[in-house]
Amino acid sequence: MHLGGATVLRGHIGFGHSSHIHTTKILRLSQDLPVVVEIVDSREKIDAFLPVLDGMMTSGLITIENVQVLQYGTVKL
Repeated sequence: MHLGGATVLRGHIGFGHSSHIHTTKILRLSQDLPVVVEIVDSREKIDAFLPVLDGMMTSGLITIENVQVLQYGTVKL
């Protein structure tokens, strides 16, 4: 979808709509841990991506925030 990029953060513990705490344990590889995906791009590209995202998710929360980007791309020293 030619989005600017994404950062994926996986949580070690979460509490969700199931009312159970989900954690990582040595003897248990949990598939229900929280994941945060941050995408920064124009409002138009995000809006175009929302139907695709809706088809990928079975449950979850989507928030849309306005941000001010101070640096994008590589920094030349």
